[in-house]
Amino acid sequence: MPKTRTNLLLITTDQQRGDCLGCAGHPVLETPYLDELAEQGAYLPHAYTSVPSCTPARAGILTGMDQWHHGRLTMAGSDALEYPATLPGELAKAGYHTQAVGKMHHAPQRRRYGFDHMVLDESGRRDSGFISDYHQFFERHKEGEYGYRDHSIDWNSWLARPSHLPEHLHPTHWTASEGIKFVEQRDPSQPFFMWLSFARPHSPYDPPQTYWDMYEGHPDIPAPFVGDWSAQFDKKVADTNAPRTQRSDSETRKGRAGYYGNITFIDHQIGRFLYEFKKRDPQAYAETLIIFTSDHGDMMGDHHHWRKTYAYEGSARVPFIMRYPQSWDLPRNTRIEAPVELRDIMPTLLDAAGVEIPESVDGESLLKLARGARDGWRDFVQGEHTSCYTFEHGMQYVTDGLEKYIWFHHTGCEQFFDLQEDPGECRDLSADPAHAARVALWRKRLAELNERRGDPRARGGQLVPQPDGALSLSPNYARWKERAQAQQRDWRGA
Repeated sequence: MPKTRTNLLLITTDQQRGDCLGCAGHPVLETPYLDELAEQGAYLPHAYTSVPSCTPARAGILTGMDQWHHGRLTMAGSDALEYPATLPGELAKAGYHTQAVGKMHHAPQRRRYGFDHMVLDESGRRDSGFISDYHQFFERHKEGEYGYRDHSIDWNSWLARPSHLPEHLHPTHWTASEGIKFVEQRDPSQPFFMWLSFARPHSPYDPPQTYWDMYEGHPDIPAPFVGDWSAQFDKKVADTNAPRTQRSDSETRKGRAGYYGNITFIDHQIGRFLYEFKKRDPQAYAETLIIFTSDHGDMMGDHHHWRKTYAYEGSARVPFIMRYPQSWDLPRNTRIEAPVELRDIMPTLLDAAGVEIPESVDGESLLKLARGARDGWRDFVQGEHTSCYTFEHGMQYVTDGLEKYIWFHHTGCEQFFDLQEDPGECRDLSADPAHAARVALWRKRLAELNERRGDPRARGGQLVPQPDGALSLSPNYARWKERAQAQQRDWRGA
């Protein structure tokens, strides 16, 4: 690979399942532009998020740290933090023009964390007077007396319907347009890093009519997986935001139609962005490393579960594609089967830029795997969410993409799945004597990891249930909070 600086483009979606790509073999979903990127590089089928909800997952991307080190073990914490190093911060110090577009879900919303500039779409969040750039755009350009959410669907609902907005006012279109503005207005004398972050397919499942029509009534929309362990959730809950509820076939199919429509709309807008980028500067486009992924998935009715925070594949596994610069001498149109995690994005991009990877980074550069070097790579990914809507479902998980062990730390219950034979996690093998040795191995791995990091959920090589509750923030969160507060005191001369 050349030693000259490579342009870096990170494209993320919000709440996109790992199986929701054409190149992943989805039976219905169309993602032609993303499939094209995969053909020009690699598709990674065993990619996971260590904390499957928005803010903690994005903290892993931003810092390259595992969740214990960045501090968020669940959807908790809204303080300004001063991390030892961030992805945009390290690249900015190395001379990169850094830009954030779309959903960042930082705290506070306008905290730059190393970005030169940000234009934000933060869905419905309006904290402390914050109004996102998208909402300001929408209010200036709407063509009638209507609001952004007049379709009625909430931010975590299983309901779905076409958007009532003209396509050019939809947040997905706005995000791509702002990305195009950046490539047109960036400093051409410097390499760039842009994080282009779409706020869909996260609910509301509200694609424009054209994209709704692609999937509504489609005869091959897959039915949800329903496990032999999920009968306790097989009950209808009237709450339209219910995280666990049995819905009718019609309701589930509509939810999936809206979700798939959002994904294909994003794919087409990524295609629009890439076309304009290539037309504007074909050489810069050719020499850009592109990574595509999501912060976490969406259960979409699997096992009567909706939304995220779960250890199951629909929630914890994410799509992951790397498209290599044209000049790089690497195999293309390949699958990289190793277990990877969002923390690997920062070291990968720094490696591509020729920037030293800070000691605080826990992830590893995926370019090792792209070159075919698997020696020394991790054996598994560990993740968690210390609360999952209800107390008893807080969990930790460990997986290599082939097997998965889940431990519910409040109750001590566990599950084990053979993902090769049962990718939908329908058969819980944790009590099967034939798999006792494998369950014991994974249980031991999780206990050793917890004990090594000082987590009270393990002691003496054994997992220790937490019936009265578990940590939502690791002790490191307080460290980064205090650093930020000290920095503010210095600025104020206190």
